[in-house]
Amino acid sequence: MKTNFLKLSLLALTIFITSCSNDDDKKDDTIPAVVTTKVSDLPAPQTGGQGQPVGGEYTRFSFSENKIVTNDNWDIAFRGTTIIVNGGTKVITTDAGEPERKGSAAVSIVSGTFASVTAFPAASTFAQDAATVLAIPTGSDKGWYNYNSSNNIISAIAGKVFVVKTHDGKYAKFEILSYYKGAPANPDPATAVARYYTFNFAYQANSTTTF
Repeated sequence: MKTNFLKLSLLALTIFITSCSNDDDKKDDTIPAVVTTKVSDLPAPQTGGQGQPVGGEYTRFSFSENKIVTNDNWDIAFRGTTIIVNGGTKVITTDAGEPERKGSAAVSIVSGTFASVTAFPAASTFAQDAATVLAIPTGSDKGWYNYNSSNNIISAIAGKVFVVKTHDGKYAKFEILSYYKGAPANPDPATAVARYYTFNFAYQANSTTTF
């Protein structure tokens, strides 16, 4: 009798341990949902312009840290209407404000709504900054914005999503919502304060290929 009871007890313990182990495996396999984050009024000051050489430090941003950084662990950086990525080489070698590229970042520009971009683009579509060439082109209608010469307003182009391979090989996507402080729906040319980015981003830290 004691032997049978011992056998049953050992069997029950084995089943319990196996069950707990399976539950742990299920928990480990759960991939956290990708969260969309809004960044408001990120400053992107510059010096010069209007016929004068453009200069000044870039504002560096890290997707994984969700903040402005001053070290080499940045993914994208902003100065005026120019956006650079932490991969490739300096575009203007004599520009003291442009940081050296220490990472492997690259960007692919995708047409569609932010929510509709759920899969990573093909590797061949990603580009890095290079001498005289930006991965995210600048200038009206070429990159991320339109410029209205009648009122000097810069407007983000709807339907452009930027998928970024980050400086350390992860992925993020972002869309620019506004270039003006407070992100006004209709910026007033007389009062709108420019060079303040508002954008949405989603960061994928896991080894999946989707957002």
